[in-house]
Amino acid sequence: MIPISESITPSRWQTFTAAPHRVMFFGGALQVVAAMLWWLADLAMRYGVGRPVEWAVAPSAAHAYLMAYGMFPFFMFGFLMTTFPRWMAGRVIPARRYVPAFMLLLLGAVLFYPGLVGSKTLLIVSVMLTLCGWAIAWYAMLRVLLEATHQDKRHPIVALLALALGWCGAVSYLIWLLGDRAMWLNLALQAGIWLFLLPVFITVGHRMIPFFTSGHCQVRRPDWPWWVILGCSAGHGLLQLFGASAWLWLCDAPLAASALYTSYAWNLRRSLEVPMLAVLHAGIAWLGVAALLFTAQSLVLLISHGEHMLFGLAPLHALTVGCASTLLLGMATRVTLGHAGLSIYGSKSAWLLFAGFQAVVLLRILADMLPAQWGYWLYLAAAAAWLACFLPWVITYLPIYLRPRADGNPG
Repeated sequence: MIPISESITPSRWQTFTAAPHRVMFFGGALQVVAAMLWWLADLAMRYGVGRPVEWAVAPSAAHAYLMAYGMFPFFMFGFLMTTFPRWMAGRVIPARRYVPAFMLLLLGAVLFYPGLVGSKTLLIVSVMLTLCGWAIAWYAMLRVLLEATHQDKRHPIVALLALALGWCGAVSYLIWLLGDRAMWLNLALQAGIWLFLLPVFITVGHRMIPFFTSGHCQVRRPDWPWWVILGCSAGHGLLQLFGASAWLWLCDAPLAASALYTSYAWNLRRSLEVPMLAVLHAGIAWLGVAALLFTAQSLVLLISHGEHMLFGLAPLHALTVGCASTLLLGMATRVTLGHAGLSIYGSKSAWLLFAGFQAVVLLRILADMLPAQWGYWLYLAAAAAWLACFLPWVITYLPIYLRPRADGNPG
């Protein structure tokens, strides 16, 4: 006869699939390490360490896909599938919806790497599996939105719309793989950043960061900067898509002003006293810096009639590594600890990890600003530093997704 205490003990699989953030963050953590290991290896081989490999697609195109569509969606779905019901007092998303989505996303991520070695067909299958998993996860969140009776659904609607546009961007990447027409790759890249990543991160930030901060200091929560950033983000993407780089300042200048004002209104200075808050506010601050760099670069292009590219890809990496990755690190850590029944106020090691990641951002930006002979080594240093920061995070937090909550609560 099986003792009662053993009969009700959940299996490792039941624990792992008890909440959407567990499975999605687990997959995202593995993908962060895999994507950066591949990128570091590619950079090393291109810059003389070993023999270069002939990939199925250009390394820059693979890197862009992995960052925009292969890594961030795991964390976005893990976070939003957990918070959507809380935002709208809706029904909790059942495992029968998020587990299949996770399995398809994970399989798509795994197949992408052998596809890079030389099988474009495998790359196509990988992206198709990712699109299927994405669609299932999106539909599960849509059900929550439609069934909830909460009056304020602005943030969920915007987040769902951005996720839908991100799915369309991944479809564009698939079309490029099938036909090799550059316009579809360009559409995938611009949609991935300006219609998907930035809108999702600023929407989540606008909904959550003032709420987190209000427990420690007084904050204002104006809506207008959020709408301006969303509009300017879409405008930047469209201008970039049509090759109007010299006119990006029309969108980037108001975006920078709105982001910087947001940091001021959300009390950036006081947030630095609390490490778990500081990393979230740092992500928003990097958005302001990135927009200023984009503005300056666009004005130089306008004045020089397109002859001078002032900062290279530095503004883009200030946005993707500085803003998006910093926010990812902060939000994932907070959710992981909070939903594991652990204290959300990180240890000194966690704070050092957050601080170290800001050095990664600086390295990556400097790599584009300094002369080429320095930039090559800084590219490698930035990728290695990224891994040096994320590997300890993965080693620390990955086991949490496989253990029951410390407080004994479900989830």
